[in-house]
Amino acid sequence: MKSVSIRSTKPDRKAQAPQQQPTGTPVQKPHALPLSPCDDLHVLIAKRAYELYGERGYRDGSAFDDWLEAEREVLSQIPPVRQARDGHA
Repeated sequence: MKSVSIRSTKPDRKAQAPQQQPTGTPVQKPHALPLSPCDDLHVLIAKRAYELYGERGYRDGSAFDDWLEAEREVLSQIPPVRQARDGHA
């Protein structure tokens, strides 16, 4: 019978160079800003849908209905955009 040895492809932890701490003041990452107003709407709708889920006693089976109701409520609170008389905003 032939003997086969298998080598690990993972690096040996003992062989790694020690990590150096950066000097100076640490750079703080800015808070992630929404990419568009639609991202804000999505978050608001999701939060309201979860509230509706809680109001139903956290019972499964109505996620789609909760989302649609939350969407209707959130979108109804946004004032309509006025357009200029010549059709350009």
